[in-house]
Order: sequence, then C-alpha cells, then structure tokens
Amino acid sequence: MEGLVVRHPDVAEYLAFLEKERQHSPHTVTAYGRDLDRFTEFCGHHYGGKWTWATVDRLGLRGFLADEQRRGLGKRSAARSLSAVRSLYRFLQTQHGLAVNVTRGARVPKQDRRLPSYARRGQLDQLFALAEARAADDDFIPLRDLAMLELFYSTGMRLAELTGLNLKDVDLLSDQVKVLGKGRKERILPVGSKAVAALRRYLAVREEVVARKGSQRQAVFVSRLGKRLAPRSVQRAMRGMFQAIGADGLRVHSLRHSFATHLLDAGADLRAVQELLGHASLSTTQVYTHTSVERLKKVYHQAHPRA
Repeated sequence: MEGLVVRHPDVAEYLAFLEKERQHSPHTVTAYGRDLDRFTEFCGHHYGGKWTWATVDRLGLRGFLADEQRRGLGKRSAARSLSAVRSLYRFLQTQHGLAVNVTRGARVPKQDRRLPSYARRGQLDQLFALAEARAADDDFIPLRDLAMLELFYSTGMRLAELTGLNLKDVDLLSDQVKVLGKGRKERILPVGSKAVAALRRYLAVREEVVARKGSQRQAVFVSRLGKRLAPRSVQRAMRGMFQAIGADGLRVHSLRHSFATHLLDAGADLRAVQELLGHASLSTTQVYTHTSVERLKKVYHQAHPRA
C-alpha cells in the first residue's frame, strides 16, 4: 500500500480536535495521523471506494492489525495503531452519532515491557568532562550544550519540555524550573547546583545572540540565529557528545532514564520520582525499579557467600 494518501476529512477533524481541544503534543498528533492514514488506506483497499466507518467489521480490523505486523511494526507500534483507531471511533460516536464501534472489545497486542536504557555513572562522568572542556572558552554553542546536558540529567525533563522552556519558567534564585508536560500539566522541578551554574554561564552569552532582530527572546535555548531550538537540533547536539565518548546507543531520553534510575538507586521514594518525571501512573515509573533490582541482584551475587 504505497503512494500518496488523501487524508479522510473525519480523520483531519479528529486530529484537529486532539490538538486544539485535548492539547496533545504535535508529536502525538502526527503519530496518530500516520496510523489513521494507514487505516483508512487499508479500508479503501479492503472494502472498496465507498466504504464507511460502519462498514468496517471485526475481520477487517484484524486484517489491518495483521497488515501492520507484516510491515514489521513492533508490538508497541501495533498497540498504538489500535489505540488510535479506537479513540477515533469514540470521537465519531460522540461527535457524529456513529452507532457502531468495531473496536469495542478488541484486544491490544500484549506488549513486552522493555527496561529503559540509561547512562552508567562512568559514561556520565565522561559526558560532563567532555562538555566542560568544550565550554572552557565560553563560546555560545558549547555553553548552550553543556547547560542542556546538565539540565536533562539534573531534572529528568523530557525533550519537548526542555525546548519549550521560556525565561519566565526559570528561577535560578530558587534553583527551580517550571515545565509544561504531557496533557499540558505544569510541574515545578528542582535544579541541581551544577546545572544552575551551567545555566548562568549560558544565559550570560545568550543575551548577545537574542539581541538580534527577529530573535525569539522568550525562549531559553536558541540557535545561533536566536530562534527557539528545535527538538531535532537538541538531539543532534546530544548525539554528537554521546558518539564522542563511544556511547552510540545512548539517546536524549537515556538522560531522563539515568535521572530516575540513579535516584531510585540512592533510595528515593518511588512516588516522589513519579512526581518529578510527570508520570500519570505509578506503574510507568515502576519500570525503573526493575533496573535497580537487577543492580541489587548483581551486588548480592558478587558479595553473598551463599548466593
């Protein structure tokens, strides 16, 4: 099923609803759009050109999910595809009076819960040493990248939360920042002393950059042109540092995982970590305890005489 897909008007309406009414992130809306475009394309091939939402039956839904798996999607992606179709049908029921919901009772493929990857302490020492060395001359880009690295690990914030930071959200006198998380929920995060120091150094040189005409003065992290830094640019900057220390497997999100894992390793309360991460469910945070338990098992087997 290749080629240009014309977006179904009901799908377009639903995505606009997610963005404007539910205030979902652009990343989530884009991902749902791709899933639903594939679903409508499948329905067009499977049922013919005059299909409707009521035409779709359970057999067709299973065919779509099977087609998703044939495309090589993992269980998490297949589960999201079904979730997208299910939420679309609920929207059509409430907004357009659709009488049937083919997704009711449909089973989401069972997901394997993956342990999150995180940076070891030795890797973090290397990362910070590298970033500090690059920033020694107080140049704009190295200072900015050092501040981002410190802030990611100090707070555990998400990529979108960092790029969305505005100056009014940063309170260096109180050592805290305010972030806007998933579901447009605000939370206040404490910032460690090293991250505060890195931010002060960066903000001092940032002033000259944002003084230019057309700059986005409210944005904390900006490009050389004074524009708010895009997530992709942050990923590129962090990836360059990861590769420089030979840690190609690390990602920006690995710093968030490291933040949570190291807090739990040090005995932090699980619910406190949940609040810091902005997780709606405690079960989402509990995945980090598995990593800590594995570490404890290793220590036990190395040290206990009868292990």
